[in-house]
Amino acid sequence: MRDLWYRILKLMHRIMLVMLHIERRLEPWFRPQLNRLLREPNARLIQFLINLRRRNEGLGLAEERIDPDEERSLDEIIDLMADQMRGHFRPGGYERGGNTKTHGIVRAEVTILDDLPERCRRGVFAKPGSYPAYVRYSGPGPDVPADIEDVGFLSMAVKLMGVPGEKLMDEERFTQDFITICTPTFVTPNTRENAKLQYWSLIDMPIYYFLNPKDPHMLDFLMQSLWNETQYNPLGQRYWSCVPYLLGEGQAMMYSFVPRTEVDTKIPGLPFGTPPFNYLRENMVSTLERTDVEFDLMIQLQTDPHLMPIENAAVRWPERLSPFIPVAKVHIPRQKFDSEAQFDFAKRLKMNPWHAIADHRPLGNQSRARLRMYRELSKFRQQMNQTSHLEPTGEERFQ
Repeated sequence: MRDLWYRILKLMHRIMLVMLHIERRLEPWFRPQLNRLLREPNARLIQFLINLRRRNEGLGLAEERIDPDEERSLDEIIDLMADQMRGHFRPGGYERGGNTKTHGIVRAEVTILDDLPERCRRGVFAKPGSYPAYVRYSGPGPDVPADIEDVGFLSMAVKLMGVPGEKLMDEERFTQDFITICTPTFVTPNTRENAKLQYWSLIDMPIYYFLNPKDPHMLDFLMQSLWNETQYNPLGQRYWSCVPYLLGEGQAMMYSFVPRTEVDTKIPGLPFGTPPFNYLRENMVSTLERTDVEFDLMIQLQTDPHLMPIENAAVRWPERLSPFIPVAKVHIPRQKFDSEAQFDFAKRLKMNPWHAIADHRPLGNQSRARLRMYRELSKFRQQMNQTSHLEPTGEERFQ
């Protein structure tokens, strides 16, 4: 009976995925209009309902609180994600457990603005200047599907180089990493719920994490669905940190990369043909063949510890309480980036928010989890691929 029930659930999940993939093919004809009209009103309503279920824990600005089951949840997440990686990849071809599919890694320059408000002049934003950087664009995971068949999710990870000062992790001495995704809230509120999501992902039925009638996460599902959509070009998407970071002692921030450049967005083959397997990469290539690309790096300061929580990553910090402030420009020059050598280089990189100076320490339970989770899973991945970790300098050359 148990086996029959499992097969029924699996069949229903496949049907939902097929319906999602059909919708992804049709979205370019209706989704932009819906986003303009309905996304923000719906997001505010969903966030209101999420906040109705939350209690005020009485924390101060930038204050954290560790739950007693946090380490147990983290152990489960690491074990489950490692099992997923074993099930999806062979030695020598392991990809990352999350943010799995590399669409491209490009050279960039990040320039700190010189007219920042005093409260923003902390850490790497303290003084105007420029840093060489690498930017990695990737898809969700845990597998590497055709772009049109993913869940409508992108990530952007920026590694600054030549950053002085003592780092929170000793595996890199001169870097500062900024990790972002294309939704303003994270898929799970905390590590306890994230362990449940990893279980459903391991058995290839992640949608049931949200729809499980015994333990539903419908509001999180609806919030994510407002931003999970057909993607056109990683260079033209907005990205958010989703989790908070210090901005100097006693001050917390979120950050966001906001695109400034018109990019190529064509998806050949839609609605019912066969788009290129890596059309997102192809649109990146065609964009950077003809033009430079720029993003604004913007930060949002925490002003209300309850409505802008540290420990719940499923809560969107309201911009009416604290608008985003531009602090830097990300300049990606025209370049060729799709050589095999450059993708091999990407496999040697570790992107980790704990590659950071103390002024930008990651905050909250899911950030604390990333310290050990990213370190152990990246070490496992590189061991399975027999590759070594590389701290880049920006002087690398690819043939």
